[in-house]
Amino acid sequence: MREIYYMVKRNSLVFLRERSAVFFSLLSMLIVLALMVIFLGRMNSQGLVNMLSEYGGERDRGLDEKNAEYLIQLWTLAGILVVNAVTVTFTVIGTMVQDETEKRLTAFYVTPVNRTKLSLGYILAAWLVGTGMCLVTLAAGECFFVFRGYGLLREGSLLKLAGMIALNTFVFSAIAYLLALFVRSSSAWSGILTIVGTLVGFAGSIYLPMDSLSTHVQAVLKCLPVLHGASMMRKVCTEEAVAETFLGLPENAGELFREAMGITVSVENRMISVEEQVLFLLLYAIMAIGAASALSRRKKS
Repeated sequence: MREIYYMVKRNSLVFLRERSAVFFSLLSMLIVLALMVIFLGRMNSQGLVNMLSEYGGERDRGLDEKNAEYLIQLWTLAGILVVNAVTVTFTVIGTMVQDETEKRLTAFYVTPVNRTKLSLGYILAAWLVGTGMCLVTLAAGECFFVFRGYGLLREGSLLKLAGMIALNTFVFSAIAYLLALFVRSSSAWSGILTIVGTLVGFAGSIYLPMDSLSTHVQAVLKCLPVLHGASMMRKVCTEEAVAETFLGLPENAGELFREAMGITVSVENRMISVEEQVLFLLLYAIMAIGAASALSRRKKS
């Protein structure tokens, strides 16, 4: 265990001491935040207000606009947390690629520490740093809401979010480690980071709501962990806001909105529960770690 501890500490410090790496790992978050708050957020909240007015009845438009804005911002925060869970962990795993490029990894292999512990050192470092960065993002989001005059999420919701953040960062750390085994240069890994950073917003239905995508695209996204990671966080973040926004309307109105925005995910007209999504993400992590272990043994032989 001492070997794993020192490897985790070393890999975490290598990342955190490089300020440019920390900055660029947060850059995607800033881009998504700017897009959602300045452009897409306003469009989505206005669309929600129009949707509420279509149901008829006496509505307080000013209150609807306030509730819709808060709901969309909570929805955005959940998406940003998933983006960070992916991009930060991938960036930290880049330490292994750099060690491979600079032949440090070969030096580690000739030490008494076995490869399993070395692998865990990289995965756990990415998990810890990724979880920490996401928690900082969550805290910043809560401060932003307070500044805008909204309330804080309940303690129970925050605890659930912390657990979901830890789960997502672990899954994507394992996936990133598996992909890194196929890369031999830092420039190639930078290219992968660019592609991943671009696609994660679409894979999580963050840039475009689910109902804006074709049926075939939705089917593909439902097979990926990003969408389910975003979905479970959205459920926690928006649970109270959805209930307040759709107060006085038919129950199916809120359900239609949740599915359209990727808050809930259904397969063959059956809603996927949070427990099933957790198992789905764990399955991805197990498969990634199993594949990485098999590939490492094959390389060793």
